Amino acid sequence: MIVTLIVLCEVGFWVLLAAGLATRYLLKMPRTGMALLLAEPLLEVVLLVATAIDLKNGADPSWEHGLAALYIGYTVGHGHRTVKWLDGHAAHRLGGAPPPPKPPKYGMARTRHEGRIWLGTLIGGAVATGLLLLAMAYVGDDGNTDGLRSWMYGAWRAVGIHGLIALSYLVWQKKDPGEASGTGSAVAARDPEHVADLLVRRPRKDEEQVR
Repeated sequence: MIVTLIVLCEVGFWVLLAAGLATRYLLKMPRTGMALLLAEPLLEVVLLVATAIDLKNGADPSWEHGLAALYIGYTVGHGHRTVKWLDGHAAHRLGGAPPPPKPPKYGMARTRHEGRIWLGTLIGGAVATGLLLLAMAYVGDDGNTDGLRSWMYGAWRAVGIHGLIALSYLVWQKKDPGEASGTGSAVAARDPEHVADLLVRRPRKDEEQVR
């Protein structure tokens, strides 16, 4: 039942997202569209309540309950970024807004971008761990909680692996090809007011005399 509910919540997430964006930009009803977008966290609440009821009714903690905790954690950590990304593209294509800025590709800007994404994974892992600990405390010593504990370890392995990937963008920063090839101006910055004149080749005096 829990797996079916997770699938329904995932489908409902995309249905609400599409309905919210269409209402906001196609039907020109921004408040109604925003209300639909804000209703998406209710799906995670439904899944959380259903998981708690399932455990209360005597169900043994299993991989289904661990998967539900990880799904909720991922939605908390990365759901808002997904909605923001899609909203920016919908505003551009349907609402006439300028195109959303692309993520940076080089240097410290890319490092900070990857760090913010990893922070979402960290938040997701913390939320999933909190839910799993609550489930383990709810079951108590009478039930087998090894399955829930293994999901908790799995969540932090994912956080650690993603953290190493994000750290690699700091250790091995990708340089801008434009800067590496030296396409920038070679004129000294001590006389910036003369840059425009220096970049334009002026004719020499002997050339003027020939003319």
